[in-house]
Amino acid sequence: MTDVLHGVEIPDDYRWLEEQDAPETRAWIEDQNGYAEDIIGESEIRDVFRSRLSELIDTDDIGSTRQAGDWEYFTMRRKGEEAARIYRRVASEDSEPTTEDTYEVVLDPVDLDPTYRTLFSIMDFSPDGTLMMYSIRQGGADEIAVRIRSLQSGEDLPDRLANALYSGVEFDDSGTGFYYTYRSRETGPRIRHHTLGQDFSEDEDIWGEGYGPTAFIGMDIVAEGQYRIFTVQHGWARNDIFIQSGDGAVRPIVEGVSAHFQHRFHDGRIYLRTDFNAPNYRLLVVDPEMPDREAWQQLLPETDDLFESYTFIAGKIYATYLHEVANRIRVFDLDGSPSGEIEVPDNSSISISASENGKASLSVNGYLTPQTRYLLDLETGEREVSDAPEVIFDSSAYDVTKLWFTSTGGVRAPVYVMHKVGLDLDGSHPTILNGYGGFNSNTKPGFSTTRLAWLEAGGVYAVATLRGGSEFGETWHQDGMLENKQHVFDDFIAAAEKLIEAGFTDPDHLAISGGSNGGLLVGSAMTQRPELFRAVLCTYPDLDMVRFYQFTETNNMPALLEYGDASIPNHFEAMRRYSPYQAIRDGVKYPAVMLTTGDLDTRVSPLQGRKMVARLQAATASGLPVVLWYDSRGGHAGGRGRPISLRIEDTVRELAFLAQQLGLGEEAN
Repeated sequence: MTDVLHGVEIPDDYRWLEEQDAPETRAWIEDQNGYAEDIIGESEIRDVFRSRLSELIDTDDIGSTRQAGDWEYFTMRRKGEEAARIYRRVASEDSEPTTEDTYEVVLDPVDLDPTYRTLFSIMDFSPDGTLMMYSIRQGGADEIAVRIRSLQSGEDLPDRLANALYSGVEFDDSGTGFYYTYRSRETGPRIRHHTLGQDFSEDEDIWGEGYGPTAFIGMDIVAEGQYRIFTVQHGWARNDIFIQSGDGAVRPIVEGVSAHFQHRFHDGRIYLRTDFNAPNYRLLVVDPEMPDREAWQQLLPETDDLFESYTFIAGKIYATYLHEVANRIRVFDLDGSPSGEIEVPDNSSISISASENGKASLSVNGYLTPQTRYLLDLETGEREVSDAPEVIFDSSAYDVTKLWFTSTGGVRAPVYVMHKVGLDLDGSHPTILNGYGGFNSNTKPGFSTTRLAWLEAGGVYAVATLRGGSEFGETWHQDGMLENKQHVFDDFIAAAEKLIEAGFTDPDHLAISGGSNGGLLVGSAMTQRPELFRAVLCTYPDLDMVRFYQFTETNNMPALLEYGDASIPNHFEAMRRYSPYQAIRDGVKYPAVMLTTGDLDTRVSPLQGRKMVARLQAATASGLPVVLWYDSRGGHAGGRGRPISLRIEDTVRELAFLAQQLGLGEEAN
């Protein structure tokens, strides 16, 4: 089949694989899964990964408690169990829940689905604590169903939201109804209010008329109901904010400005973190009674570092900055005057929140540091561990090297390399390079059990900092979106070349990995520089960017404002040059490829992965395998909608494939 778009012929020999439920497609998927297992097979290294990842991932997990009435509710999964249950106990200030004690089960996912592919999440409690709102997610789908359970009778109310895209679902102040935002891929989002006991056809439309499917909207009720603050997020490109006092007219605080604004209501004022005339962000203050721009006041000015977040603790502002992709925390008085800095480790991700008795909770996370929480005395600076990590490994045996690479336009960025101490830089080491680069999302230092398993097996793991993210502010983001998307791939390729130049690896021992937008990243890097890589792990990816705008049933429509829309001529010209599916050429020696996706990916259409695998298998001349692992209930959301054993086995399979292709241990084949 050949499409013609803007006068250009676009062949598509595998359009038939877009028919997800067609018998020939289902048969093809079954054959692909069988072929993937035949290629990867059972092996010593696969057993090593399975054993170690089971130790690292299958551990006791207790969620934080939430009080409702006289009870505390929490989720808990004990080691060896497939999924978490929702429990409750009589409210207690003396102790935290433990896995040794017995509690009343409120919801058990096995009652709904014995395969544990349908999971619950607590959403909200009514103000009087008698009702619990919870979501039900099928596999990894973005859509959820919403139900309300009487905590007195243990039965669900007849009021329930059918399976769809929702956000902002919460009880109103009276507990006699709830607000919700319904997101339609056809007509856009709308904020509504439902009164318990009434038919949903009678729900009140609160706000959102006129906004289409590329927008996210939200509502924040503040000052004990005095104000409603409405927000509009246009993809990841910009935000609008409106305010309504009582039943008065909705007035704009900011509208139509090409900038991001994130609001917070505190002590009678609206605080705006924004990149408006400040690419690294600054903090403004707005009087809700005088929201016009002329009355805004600047509290914290822009600096050379990215102003990432802030919180109010004990009458001061604790601001978190990103300096060369590592966090710093600076302290300010409420008038914006500097008041010190919190000492934090280098190359770490840091967050801080209020605690009790003049203290704060400080969370530290790094590439070789599992998340550790400290109780910080704000007056003396003394700190003690309040929540130690349970991961046991010898961190002294490993090191992190920070390399700087230069990409198109002379742009410099770091790539972090995790490896064993004293590694001989002879270019022989099986190495995985990971990246993302998009959607204004930063890739900061953080611990990963998958990376640890790879390191312990003798591999090297690297993480690249790429344009399109937020690591160096909004200019950095814009330099990797829309017509500039190619810059992201240029950065990734430059990072790979830097690893080779530094002696960590060579093209025969280098794999790249990425998921979602990161799947687009590795798909583009592979088709543009196939000789640079030995293997590719591409998970739940965007790959057919030319037809992306047409996948309206399983698509994240706001992403059109980040990637572009090929129905627009100038966007089409940029996208067709890098779209991986269209970039495949017959007779090219492509790397070994493992691609994963699933039927219930309703954010990134799985048909792209199916077509990409078929096209690559027909085109490649390298003799290296191209395999697809397809999960019929897998998707983007909810941890891919997998029970713990399946999460572990999926990761084991992926690492075993890369080990096989790169020759980690004795798995070269």
